Amino acid sequence: MRVRGWMLALAGLGAATAVAAQDLKSPSADQYVPRLGDIMGAAQARHHKLWMAGKAQNWELAAYELRQLKASLVEAAVFYSGIPVGNVMTLEPSLQSMSDAIDAKDSRKFAKGLGELTEGCNACHRSLKRSFVVMKVPSDQKPFANQQFAPTTRP
Repeated sequence: MRVRGWMLALAGLGAATAVAAQDLKSPSADQYVPRLGDIMGAAQARHHKLWMAGKAQNWELAAYELRQLKASLVEAAVFYSGIPVGNVMTLEPSLQSMSDAIDAKDSRKFAKGLGELTEGCNACHRSLKRSFVVMKVPSDQKPFANQQFAPTTRP
């Protein structure tokens, strides 16, 4: 999906929901909206499953997980106004690279794309002053093997 597609997806999802979001805090209790941490937790699980599917060359599953990951990112931007749409949009090239690699069944391009996507996630976290949440390309199948838990060193 190109930039226009993202904008249409964001507009459509936004129009379908009558939720007023408040920065990075939970929205109003008038309508159930998942907490931002829950949306991001789902995105983290999708990121990990995407890696495992690509590593196993299960391209159909990889394509599914990529679609689910994109949906989580769109939900986060729509429901939480503190996440600039531009942050989500900056991930579009790496998401497209991932999609292209999956379509081509190219493991090398897939690995490169996942690295770029992961760095895009970290850039978004840094821009939102959440740099303590550091994603990484998974190294094994253990749950949450795609997050660095040791604190980063400060200059």
